Amino acid sequence: MDKVRVPIKRLISDAQIPQTAYQGDAGVDLRSAERIVLKPHERAMVPTGLAIALPSGYAGFVLPRSGLAAKHGISIVNAPGLIDSNYRGELKVILVNTDPNEAFTIEVGDRIAQLIVMPVPMIEFEQVESLPESERGESGFGSSGIRN
Repeated sequence: MDKVRVPIKRLISDAQIPQTAYQGDAGVDLRSAERIVLKPHERAMVPTGLAIALPSGYAGFVLPRSGLAAKHGISIVNAPGLIDSNYRGELKVILVNTDPNEAFTIEVGDRIAQLIVMPVPMIEFEQVESLPESERGESGFGSSGIRN
C-alpha cells in the first residue's frame, strides 16, 4: 500500500509528531500540548500543538483511545471528530470525562486520541423521485435486534 504524505507543522516547539504505537496500527496517537484537569462530567478542548495539511480527497477522523475510555471514562464529545483536507488550524480534541466521581488529569505529552487518515470521495447529490429498492429498505434504529 502506498504511503500518503501529510505535511505537519509544530505550533509549539515541544509538540510531539503523531506516530503509531505498533507496526500495522491504523491510527496514530495525538498527544496533549497542555496540562488539563477534567472534573467529573466536564469537557475541554485539548490542544495538540500541531497543524496538518491533508491532501485533497482525504479526511482525518479523530477517535477515542479505548484504554482511556475503559479505564477512566474519557471519551471524545463529537466522536469521531472530522478534519477536512482544507483545514489548516491547530488540531484540538474535545475530551469529556464521563466518570461521575473521579477527576482525570491530562499531562503534557499524554496520548489523548487517535487520528486515522482515510480517502473520502467527492460526492454529488442527484435528486430523484424514488430510490432503488434494497433488502433492508427503511428498517433502522435497532431493527436488527440485539441477539440472533
